Amino acid sequence: MFDLARIGAGLPVAETIDSLPKTGNIVVQAPPGTGKTTLVPPALANMDGKVIVTAPRRVAVRAAANRLQALSGQQIGYAVRGDSRKGQDVEFVTPGVLLRRLFKDPELTGVAAVAIDEVHERQLDTDLVLGMCLELAQLRDDFRVVAMSATVDAQRFSQLMDAPVHVTEAVTHPLDIHYRPAPGRASGDRDFYAHVARQAMGHTGSTLVFVPGVREVELVCKMLPEAYPLHGRQSTAEQDAALYTDADRIVVATSIAESSLTVPGVRTVVDAGLSRTPRRDAQRGMSGLVTVSTSKSSADQRAGRAGREAPGTVIRCYSQEDYQHFAPHITPEILSADLTQATLFLDCWGAGPDFPLLDQPPARALADAHRTLTAIGATPELATMPTDPRLGAALLKYGSQAAPAVAALSDSPRGDITRIAPAKREVQRLARLVPDKGSVDPSRVVAAAFPDQVAKRMGDDYLLASGTRARLLEDNGAAWLAVAEVSLSNAGNAIIRAFTRIDEEAALAAIGTTEEVTATLKDGKIRGRKVTRAGAIELSSTPIKVTGAAAEEALAAGIREQGLGLFSFSEKAQILRNRLRHLYRNYGAPWPDVEQADPAEWLGPELHQIAEGTPASAIDVYPALQRLLPWPEASKLDELAPERLPVPSGRDAKIDWSGERPVVSIKLQECFGLAESPVYCGHRVQFHLLSPAGRPLAVTDDLASFWAGPYQGVRADMRGRYPKHPWPEDPWTAPATAKTKKRM
Repeated sequence: MFDLARIGAGLPVAETIDSLPKTGNIVVQAPPGTGKTTLVPPALANMDGKVIVTAPRRVAVRAAANRLQALSGQQIGYAVRGDSRKGQDVEFVTPGVLLRRLFKDPELTGVAAVAIDEVHERQLDTDLVLGMCLELAQLRDDFRVVAMSATVDAQRFSQLMDAPVHVTEAVTHPLDIHYRPAPGRASGDRDFYAHVARQAMGHTGSTLVFVPGVREVELVCKMLPEAYPLHGRQSTAEQDAALYTDADRIVVATSIAESSLTVPGVRTVVDAGLSRTPRRDAQRGMSGLVTVSTSKSSADQRAGRAGREAPGTVIRCYSQEDYQHFAPHITPEILSADLTQATLFLDCWGAGPDFPLLDQPPARALADAHRTLTAIGATPELATMPTDPRLGAALLKYGSQAAPAVAALSDSPRGDITRIAPAKREVQRLARLVPDKGSVDPSRVVAAAFPDQVAKRMGDDYLLASGTRARLLEDNGAAWLAVAEVSLSNAGNAIIRAFTRIDEEAALAAIGTTEEVTATLKDGKIRGRKVTRAGAIELSSTPIKVTGAAAEEALAAGIREQGLGLFSFSEKAQILRNRLRHLYRNYGAPWPDVEQADPAEWLGPELHQIAEGTPASAIDVYPALQRLLPWPEASKLDELAPERLPVPSGRDAKIDWSGERPVVSIKLQECFGLAESPVYCGHRVQFHLLSPAGRPLAVTDDLASFWAGPYQGVRADMRGRYPKHPWPEDPWTAPATAKTKKRM
């Protein structure tokens, strides 16, 4: 049993821990610094048994385990990638570690509860762990889920989990907030980070500086030689140096120190107001980390770090107006990030449409993820491997000697992969996962992991197999590259960040090649080409003679892409085409959509004729259009969309179907006595009433109104100009005619 009074001494959560529900799922809402990560897990262990706690970052996992171990005097376990320690009743892990345990042991044998810390950060793995554990809780009566959140978003989690919210209020100290903006924040200029560094100088107590990424941490630390860096790529010893010291210091950190990790002694916070978040460019199929303004909730949490132990000072390196335009909350990764690994996890778990998620993943991102998994030959085995599925697939393919390249790829590499010296421990860890299959060139490993990012030089740029054009900032003259990371610049251009040279043979083996025969009609002749491609990269295009079935297929493909402009329509064919267009628009199926109908089905004989050498201009497509008519509905063609309209003069007037409604152009005198405009395909026929010389006099689809009003004005203007033709005062009773008065 844990001594909760000893562990919770001085922690706000200690005041409410006794009211923690004894059964069922719980949402624990408590601001950063209140002690929820330290006290809730041992309290659960006292009630239930073994507890696994997830924290979103490796450094936070180790720090939480070490703190609880120091306070409790008991062995507290932890497990992160490449490092672990056994524990009896409480174990801290990253969400990724727990996900893979769930696949190996879906019942989490011997575990009574899972506490998921910092759920409000909405990391993708955290969302998945929560969903899987909630489904497990439905199967096990002796298992429960506890979600720990620092924000008021706890109500959403409460609804999802069908759980009460256990609230602990923060003991807050006053904060003195200053806004000190400087140019260059959005573009990440060096001068802006020099401004950030200056703001961190000369304060009493320790100072915590927030910048978006590792590069910026290193940049600011160069300007502050006595400062301690703090980020996820550091060794445990390097992170501990920043965290565990009684001396006043400046710590320059990424968002790692925002909510899931406590830096003791902080009295001043300097915030650049930026975050590095995963983003997916759906249009170009690219994913990567981008630098954006942080959210209001994150900015407030950062500020709160200065007031945990005493009154503090917050210096925001942006304006108050900028702050007002920040997004209220963090964008959930499931809505913006690459979903390849998440999709693999969900598929292997057997997640159905009712899988409990706060936000459903975008359909397009899921489809892209499935295509990626197919391309790398993903298997369920990949879900249990402690690495990204792309890297796991490459490791499985090439064996243990691929481990150095995979280790380099695992750590957000920059530049030439072959020049990176990965951590020896990580290489050894990865090598133990697979058998030795002999030596392998690193370029083949990169290409196996990212086949859609193998790229060929095209002028000054490179064209990726996915179809994206990207620029290599430091051109090395390579004809082919295996690209590990490509991301967008601030200007929106695709930039190759990590790569290695690859020979053409290996590149093509990774991508795979396809051959396609295309044909077009030009000057009445078929022009054929055989195109060889590797993904979107065109390797060759050779003129060839296309005949027979290949020509017919190519022609059909050309029509699908370019439409029916390949053909010359006779007047009769065009009329029928127009009538069918109106019928489809108004009635839908079974009337055909001529423009979208599969040419291979309704133009078969005509395509055969062209393939045999008949010029397209010599082909009448009227019979083909007749083949499109649905039966027995075709018997109603002349009823629903007639070609001609009987008028009172006794003549059948031609109906023009070429526009958006049926139109009849006819001499005014032929319509005497006609009151109603017929309705076809949802539109009243529009009459273009003409003079005896065929010039337009009026346009109407309401003849009754025309005779009752405008006609008298027309009559007054025209009777003197055309005296040989009748212009009666009463058009209702006058005989309709196309003749002169003498010939009537």
